[in-house]
Amino acid sequence: MKAAQITGYGTPDVLRIHDVDRPAPGAGEVLVSVEASSVNGLDTIVRAGGMRIVTGRRFPVGVGLDFAGVVAATGAGVQQYRAGDRVWGTVHPLKRHTTAGAAQYVVVPADRLGRAPDALESVAAASLVVAGTTALTALRDTLRLTGGERLLVRGAAGGVGTAAVQLARAMGGHVTALARDRHAGALRELGADEVFDYGVTTAERIGPFDAILDTVGSELSTYRRRLTRTGRMATIALSASSMAAICASSVHGARRVRMLSSNPGTAVLRDLAAYVTSGELRPVVDSVYPLADIAAAHRAFERGGVVGKQVVAVSGT
Repeated sequence: MKAAQITGYGTPDVLRIHDVDRPAPGAGEVLVSVEASSVNGLDTIVRAGGMRIVTGRRFPVGVGLDFAGVVAATGAGVQQYRAGDRVWGTVHPLKRHTTAGAAQYVVVPADRLGRAPDALESVAAASLVVAGTTALTALRDTLRLTGGERLLVRGAAGGVGTAAVQLARAMGGHVTALARDRHAGALRELGADEVFDYGVTTAERIGPFDAILDTVGSELSTYRRRLTRTGRMATIALSASSMAAICASSVHGARRVRMLSSNPGTAVLRDLAAYVTSGELRPVVDSVYPLADIAAAHRAFERGGVVGKQVVAVSGT
């Protein structure tokens, strides 16, 4: 079978497609025939060596945090899935895998899977796995957004941002989106009440907000000052400045900034599927690449300036 692998830390040029042995599921595990995977920020950080203290220096290693596909086989003790079931899920983000989401087959524990919504084909489903669960966890569990509260989404045109705009609207929030001006129409269509061009709009011109979801990682201290007295902020962007803002907020108490990372299991995938089924959440796919062009998908992600997700189509590779 074919799998995308990282052959060393660096630019997207370190990604290669290799022929590898098809894995077999152990006890409590499921073998999934992967149809699609998406490109996520952590994929590019790991590939570039940003987590090498955890991921080590042994290569090659699989790439692709999430996937959508069909159950091919199950290991001992797995009762909830059968061959042929349509599923979506993730590999563990910081464990080394010979194969990961961007491979023709992947083995994962059953508790990292959920049933994919019937309404979505696999490319659309893959675009929502990490982006959607991250947005849902941030809004519901970290920020605890409630109806009528004012939410700012920074980086609203990205994968997490487009999901967050829709989910926040479904939760009854008043949604302000920061993105490039050319994406304003698309974001309003997704449910944003207001859209501001981040290139010309300073933080002082907007707000105050009850909650801020940041996907950018810069100017957190500046935007923190746009929170109400009971306001709170969550960021998914790991950077030196974001860590400094988090530490400062913990010292000074009010208007806390919290770091969020997504490591979804079955429960949150089930909840995400319910939003899709109800029509309150739809996938936003910018571009689709074949597995052989996964390096191009990583380059597109790192260039930015898109709406939604880059997805890697694995079926037919």
